[in-house]
Amino acid sequence: MRRIPPGKVATYGQVARLAGLGGQARMAGYALHAAPDEIDIPWHRVINARGRISLPRENGQYDLQKTLLEAEGIVFRNETVDLQRYRWRPEKQ
Repeated sequence: MRRIPPGKVATYGQVARLAGLGGQARMAGYALHAAPDEIDIPWHRVINARGRISLPRENGQYDLQKTLLEAEGIVFRNETVDLQRYRWRPEKQ
């Protein structure tokens, strides 16, 4: 996840595949949720396959994640990120 550059996002499934756990998107989500706060990873750059933040909107972390992404230049339309535009493609680096 540290390789995801500012202004780009990856999906949970993409993170799982890159970790050798294809088909285990939920496991990637659980790992992020369980990670201690002091671990410096750009958790906010990981979203779901529909281009949406997976946290409940009532959760304060939802607003934090959206704010962090917007600060990196990511635009939301109807609470959705355009994955064609903002998805990180490590193979193109």
